[in-house]
Amino acid sequence: MTVTEEAAPKSHYDRIGGASSVKAAVELFYDKVLADPTTASYFVDVDMVGQRRHLTLMLTTVLGGPDEYTGRGLAEAHQPLNIPVEHYAKVGEYLLATLAELDVPADTLDHVRAVLGQVQDQVVASGDRSGA
Repeated sequence: MTVTEEAAPKSHYDRIGGASSVKAAVELFYDKVLADPTTASYFVDVDMVGQRRHLTLMLTTVLGGPDEYTGRGLAEAHQPLNIPVEHYAKVGEYLLATLAELDVPADTLDHVRAVLGQVQDQVVASGDRSGA
């Protein structure tokens, strides 16, 4: 047994089941987002196949899986949309609710919640952190 391989803690990505689990979460997440008129309006002219692929790669990276995301940065992609903090919070709630529905462990939910807090200023138009 090598210490580096077998004693290393598993990433959040590995613990939730890897690629298939992330893909399932992204599908369920976008079902929620697109069913809500408030958040669906951001995706009217968006290629949702590509969007789902981007989020899958990004969420994989956030969870400690392979970093293969090559899309635009968060600010570049979101600042032109003038997203208010309320909509950002709602989308974050949908993501956390989706992960909870899929029985993602509490520490992984906490990690995702922390990342959402860290990147909020890149996504929200005003950079206003109130209401988060």
